[in-house]
Amino acid sequence: MNAMLRKLAFPLVLLAGLLLGACQDTSMKPMMQKSLYDRLGGKDAITAVVDDFVANVAADKRINGFFAHTDIPRLKKNLVDQLCAATGGPCTYSGRDMKTAHKGMGITDADFNALVEDLTKSLNKFNVPAKEQGELLGILGSLKPQIVGQ
Repeated sequence: MNAMLRKLAFPLVLLAGLLLGACQDTSMKPMMQKSLYDRLGGKDAITAVVDDFVANVAADKRINGFFAHTDIPRLKKNLVDQLCAATGGPCTYSGRDMKTAHKGMGITDADFNALVEDLTKSLNKFNVPAKEQGELLGILGSLKPQIVGQ
């Protein structure tokens, strides 16, 4: 019986290999969606949006006071790293957690909404599609409880 199984083993393995190979047709592969990071254009695009966004915030009298004593180059680096990591990019965010970073600042819903408006203005300037804007703002919106009222 073992000799008969050995004789059948090779043709069965060969048949299985051929069947698996035939299934490698691209029409049978699941569609792989690019990460949000890639769809946004990668780190260079995120950096451009962050630079514009920080300029918008600096000009926004509703909220620019929160950033009066901020190390702006460090803020920009942290924002780029945070957005890069949160959207599936290769960056690592090493800044403080949002609750600690915003503790004692008294940020309100209106302040948070002003910040979102400033970001949306930058996203629109760079023609980021609505789908990607929605995904990005959804990620950032999930941080709101850690920022507002701390």
